[in-house]
Formats: sequence, structure tokens, C-alpha cells
Amino acid sequence: MKKKDYSMDMCNGPIFPKIISFTIPLILSGILQLLFNAVDMVVAGRYVGKGALAAIGSTGSLINLLVNVFMGLSTAGNVLVARFYGSKRESDVEETVHTSLTLAIISGIFLAILGIAVAPSLLRLMGTPEEVLPLSSLYIRIYFAGMPLSMLYNFGAAVLRAIGDTKRPLYYLTFAGAVNAVCNVFFIVVFHMGVDGVALATVLSQGISAFLTLRCLMKSDECFRFDPKKLRIVKDKLFQILRLGLPAGFQGSVFSISNVLIQSSINSFGADAMAGNSAASNIEGFVYVCMNMFHVTCLSFVGQNYGAKKFDRIKKVFLMCFGCVIVAGLTTGLLAYAFGPQLLSIYAGENDKAVVIKYGMIRMSVIMLTYFTCGTMDACVGALRGLGYSVTPMIVSLLGACGFRILWIYSVFRVNRTLNCLYLSYPISWILTTTAHLICFIVVYNISKKKVEAA
Repeated sequence: MKKKDYSMDMCNGPIFPKIISFTIPLILSGILQLLFNAVDMVVAGRYVGKGALAAIGSTGSLINLLVNVFMGLSTAGNVLVARFYGSKRESDVEETVHTSLTLAIISGIFLAILGIAVAPSLLRLMGTPEEVLPLSSLYIRIYFAGMPLSMLYNFGAAVLRAIGDTKRPLYYLTFAGAVNAVCNVFFIVVFHMGVDGVALATVLSQGISAFLTLRCLMKSDECFRFDPKKLRIVKDKLFQILRLGLPAGFQGSVFSISNVLIQSSINSFGADAMAGNSAASNIEGFVYVCMNMFHVTCLSFVGQNYGAKKFDRIKKVFLMCFGCVIVAGLTTGLLAYAFGPQLLSIYAGENDKAVVIKYGMIRMSVIMLTYFTCGTMDACVGALRGLGYSVTPMIVSLLGACGFRILWIYSVFRVNRTLNCLYLSYPISWILTTTAHLICFIVVYNISKKKVEAA
């Protein structure tokens, strides 16, 4: 019986159907990952209280701050594997896979130690209210204890995406998500645990998805096969991963610094505002996934076609992904805003619904109607990284988005201390940064094409 082929040839054939076929499993996978967190928050909010909801929600920006540098390295692994796979350089694919997974283990252990040691102190620096701080600290320590498992899944899934396989990570997350939901209810309702039960369920589900992903790579008979005995750092591959990944990771972390500052500003409005913001942010994540996965698609397709030196396809891929982001962002954003009160009410018990809906809708009224501009910004970044340019989008993003938000907090928001004013910093920064990224892509695309033609 012929073995099913999950990989995809991104360098030949019709582009749009392949983009959709590649992206839909990615979107579903992203939604499932968000459902991990959504189930955490819904169960905590309904069975433990709004304090637990605020505690879990307040950790998101801090987790991203510590994790994003290493997630940038997984993105670099995706770019390199896609490029080598597109140019049929099998030995380079093998070396990149094992270097990436070695980095995943090192990164996970480092993050576990760092998160357990310093995260509670950082939560206090963020101005987390005293009534929420003990719960937030407990949740984040257990969460970071499972970081090696999370890193292995993310780096392994990046390898599969690079060769065009987005379906099997979806299957693994579906199973892990079901385990997460069952364990949440079991730990909280049956064993009467609190945020510790929520965090433990998340770690268990991450372990399952990591195991299934590594098992998939180990059973492959292609050049991206993972062999634990071959785990090692190949110096030239490490250098290329760091060259591409560190700017991307640094960009993500500095983005998180601006979001930490925004979260700190939200904390100053009290636990009610934190709970409403947490619920709205979680709903917002589902809209973001529907857009952001076109960024991953753009990165993978551009990477493979850059390896194959097919620049006409690169331009078509970028334009199609850019258009898809706008459609997906506008559609899902408008739907989320229209059903905002009903969606927000899911996250709170009867006594807390009014305040969660009140503060959640303040955020959604600003973010959801303009969120597609965040997606267009990310699509440009994906194309630039696929072409091998990681420093350029980092600098543009730091100045256009992060720098602007920090400036806004210490100038405009200081004069007009309202949540509406605070949230406005997001869409304005997205529009400015998208414009700059578009100019950069046009310049970089033409330079890269001329270099290849001259060679």
C-alpha cells in the first residue's frame, strides 16, 4: 500500500489552491492552540472566579516576552528547511532539522529555569494587583515548567510546515486539545484545584503534541527524518538560524515589551478591567490566527521558491497572501465585534458577566474593526523573512509599532488616561508599520531578483 505523502511542492503548479490547502490546517491548528487557553480561561472564570480569569490573562504578555526570542529561532528553522528542501539539498535539510531540535531542547530548559525564577518578580513590576498576584505566579511557574515540551512541539511543527505538511500538526493538536479540555474540568471540578489545575492540564496537552510531532519526524523516510542519535549543533546551520532567528525573536520580544507596558497600564484600572481585557484578548486571538497563518504560508512559500529561484511565483504568492489577510481579517473581525457581548459572556460567571462585557467591548470596539491592518503587516514580514531578510523587518517593526506604542503611552495616554485612548495605539501603529514594510518588500524583492539574474 502506498504511503500517503503529506509534503507539498510549492514551486510548481497553481498557487492559490495550494495556499488555501496549506493555510486552512494552519488556521485550524492555531485555533486549537487558542482553545487550550480559552478553555483554561472559561473554566477558571466560571468555576474559580474573575480573580482566576484576571490572573491567567495577565500572564500572556509576560510569557510572550520571555518566549518570543526562541520562537524566532523556530521561524528561522522553517525558512532554512524550506529553502534547502526547495533546492533539493537533502544533507542540508537533515543538518538543519537536528540543529533546530537540539536548540529546542536547550531553549526549553533555559526558559523553564528563567520563568520559574524571575516571572513572579516581573509580574510584580508590571503592577499586577495583590489580590491577583499569588494566582498569576502559581500559574506561570507551572506553565514554564512545561516549556521544554512546548519548544519541542513548535520547532518540530516548523519543520513539518517547511516541507508543506500542515495537516499532521492539526491532527496532533486536535487530540491534545481534547485532553486539555477533559483535564481542565477533571482537575477543577472533581479535584477542586484552581489555576494550578488549569496550568497542569496545559502542560500535559503540550507534552502529548510534542510526543506525536517527534514521533512523526522519527518515522519519516525522507531527508527531514529525526534521529535522536544525530542530535547535535552543526556550526554553519546554527549561524544561519541565529542570523535569521535572533532578529525575528528580538522583534517579537520588544513587541512584547510594548504589550507588557500596555498590560501594566490596563492593570492600573483594576481587576474588573483586567478580566474584561483578558476575555476580549482571548477572542481577539482567534481573529489574529485567521490572518497570521497567511504570514506563515507566505514565509514557507517564499522560502521554497527563493531556493528554487522562481521570483515571479514569489510576487504572486505575496499578493495573494496579502489579499487573503485583508478578507480574513475584515470578515472575522466584524463577526467577532457583532457577537462580542455573547462571546464575552462565555468567559464569566453570572455575577461577573456585566463587568467583563463592559470592559471587553471597550477593547473590541477599537481592535476588531481595524485588526486586518495587523495581518497585512505580518504578511509583509513573512515575505521579507522568506527572502532571507530578518534585520530589516525587525528595525521597521521596532520603530513603527513598538517605539510608537511606547511613545503613545508616555505622551498621548498620559494626557488622556482612558482605555479607548490606550487601545488606539494598536491600529495606528499597524497602519504606519504596514506602509513601511510594503516599501521595504518592493526594494528587497528587486534587489534579490537582480542578484540572482546577475549570477
